[in-house]
Amino acid sequence: MYLAWAKYPGQIALKPFSEPFRIPLRFHFMKKVLLLTMGIVLSDIVYSQQPLLDEYNEQRQKINKKGLLVLGSWSAANIIYGTIVSSQTHGSTKYFHRMNALWNGVTLGISTFGFLAAKKDKGLSYPQSLKQQANIEKVFIANAGIDLAYIAGGLYLKERSKAGSKNPDRSKGYGESIVLQGSVLFLFDALMYAIHNKHGKQLYQMAQKINLSTTDNGMGIVIQL
Repeated sequence: MYLAWAKYPGQIALKPFSEPFRIPLRFHFMKKVLLLTMGIVLSDIVYSQQPLLDEYNEQRQKINKKGLLVLGSWSAANIIYGTIVSSQTHGSTKYFHRMNALWNGVTLGISTFGFLAAKKDKGLSYPQSLKQQANIEKVFIANAGIDLAYIAGGLYLKERSKAGSKNPDRSKGYGESIVLQGSVLFLFDALMYAIHNKHGKQLYQMAQKINLSTTDNGMGIVIQL
């Protein structure tokens, strides 16, 4: 088997296929120059996008802090109001407000810890920012699923109060409180997910500015300015 190879313009040389397939030195040089140029261009693009990534990650942290601040305020109000009203009421109403205070004591602790533990994600690369975005969305989806379990548990306690519970007032009051708090948390997590998901579209738009494409002649890069 022979291979046709053009050594000079207008000339064709036949070489056995078993011989080493030699590529002109000039081709290697041009390939290295092209790869170096693409590397410099990509480095400049990544460097120019870093401030945008820092701003984006900072906005994500602000969204979390605002959400935790709202949740913490709701919890603090429930603790104060629930503690006062539970001491002045009787029956299932007493247990309802007592559970509100106890439940939100835990919620306030979690939200406060999350608010204080939040740290700046400055200097994250695009893949790292993308991972953080995906993680935060997964957290709120998982939390929403847990919230539904809370609601189901509250409904169970409420129904149990009708089926001969030892303390029907407590079962009813606790059940109604857990349904309420679980519903609030579900709305909170669903809203936070929607906000982060909308914010995350800005991150995906950054990736669309750089597209790699392949053709019959090789690979190319398309940069949208």
